[in-house]
Amino acid sequence: MTDAIALAPSAYLIIFLTLSCAYVIFGIAGFGSALLASPVLALYLPVTKIVPLLALIDMCAAFFNVRRDARKADWPELRRLVPLMVVGSLVGAAILLTTRPVLLELALGVFAVGYALYSLIGKKPQRHFQPLAVLPFGLIGGVFSALFGSGGFVYVIYLAGRLGDKNAIRITQSTLIGLSTMTRVIIFALAGVYLDTSLLWLALVLAPGMLVGVTVGRRMTLKMSREQFLRLINCVVLASGVALIVRYFF
Repeated sequence: MTDAIALAPSAYLIIFLTLSCAYVIFGIAGFGSALLASPVLALYLPVTKIVPLLALIDMCAAFFNVRRDARKADWPELRRLVPLMVVGSLVGAAILLTTRPVLLELALGVFAVGYALYSLIGKKPQRHFQPLAVLPFGLIGGVFSALFGSGGFVYVIYLAGRLGDKNAIRITQSTLIGLSTMTRVIIFALAGVYLDTSLLWLALVLAPGMLVGVTVGRRMTLKMSREQFLRLINCVVLASGVALIVRYFF
């Protein structure tokens, strides 16, 4: 196992810089780090190491992102979302174990691209969701988190349609992702994945890049208007959808 993470110094530098940039996006949006980091990490690491590695770093990033601003999270929305996320995750795990859900990946990608384009170029995109919208968004986000690790943008679409303050959206999203990734980290730990100390050392080496990225992203968010923030969120959603579609075909 250790040999799989024996990388050249240049590879460590590329991964470190990529991860730093990825966590700037995470610091702004509260999700999306895997969108930038995974394709580069896949050049150097097996997928079996990328998923638990990013889960561990994402969990730390989420808690770092909210450590000073947890009071700004919308806890009523979290109390509605988290149980549905858990149920959706169980459904997603069952689908993953019993079927080949590749068409669902394509459908999610098409939905994300369509929604993002509508929000970016539509004249007056609808941004206000009723409370009952938590049912489809919470469940679908959980399902696709379990299936593809790509449920973050589903939650942020819902939160952007419910909350008026950009910081509340960012902190609530980060808190939700933190809870989600903590669940995955616990599962990986129970499965013995983190007994591979080389994986833990790599996470430790990359942690400073994560901290820098999240800090820069947070400061950028504070300077944005709500409209600029939502436009950037929709760009990340669009990129997530395109990535899912490309992954389906290639």
